[in-house]
Amino acid sequence: MKEYVDLHIHTIHSDGVYTPSQIVAMAVEKGLKAIAIADHDSVSGIDEALKEGQQSGVEVIPAVELSIGFRDYHDIHLLGYFIDHKDKSFTSKLAEFRRARDLRGKAIVEKINAKLASERKNGISYDEVIDLAQESLSRLHIARLLVARGLARHVQDAFVRYLLPCNVPKRYFPLQEALDEIARTGGVSVLAHPHSISDNRETLNALIRQMKQMGLDGLEVYNNLCYQDDMIFLEGLCRELSLVKTGGSDFHGYEDDVQIGIGRGALAVAYHLLEPLKTIAATRAS
Repeated sequence: MKEYVDLHIHTIHSDGVYTPSQIVAMAVEKGLKAIAIADHDSVSGIDEALKEGQQSGVEVIPAVELSIGFRDYHDIHLLGYFIDHKDKSFTSKLAEFRRARDLRGKAIVEKINAKLASERKNGISYDEVIDLAQESLSRLHIARLLVARGLARHVQDAFVRYLLPCNVPKRYFPLQEALDEIARTGGVSVLAHPHSISDNRETLNALIRQMKQMGLDGLEVYNNLCYQDDMIFLEGLCRELSLVKTGGSDFHGYEDDVQIGIGRGALAVAYHLLEPLKTIAATRAS
């Protein structure tokens, strides 16, 4: 009997809907052997997940998802697996990025409220957004509040009508710094959903090769943004460049068509893919 994993899951500690304990319970229900809690710029949900995983028999991988700037590309997502999530220097950097997120969120809310006022509608409260975000504020939290207030039909509508026109530039981790930090804390770096950067394979090929030279360890080959031929393309790059392969649902909890372990129904990430990551992490353990 094959054993499966989901190496890309979010909780309430970033832009997810469920607590780490609830996520572990879902993993048990799905029969998953291992999961990775990979919140945006936050590692504060990992301990709860680890504790629940030990009690429930689910292996929990400490992870994080960082927003990266590289060349002319912005908001590239980089996953770090098996990081030392208690490293003080690293957690301090994450706290700094979360503060930047908060300032950006406040500025976006102010711009949205000005737009709502021009439409003769009541504004939204920044404090309510903070309460909804718990810790790592994102535009998704603002979108969900707009929907809850009846100011948008759904999250996508909120983005089109308010979040995109009222956007404020985001702060990003420089790629080299992020790769170095993940390695320094004993972790393994993996490029999340590569096709979110570009659908052009020639462009992706060149970018991934450069990232490999900078220290990238792997690719999230199996993800919801890929079709079968895209996965074959990424698998080929992994073989050629000696990159590890991972996969995950990128589950947040608000999606109608994404479930833990199976994504949109086509994911099946085998447990054996974890072994190369563990091997790399073992060589970096302090």
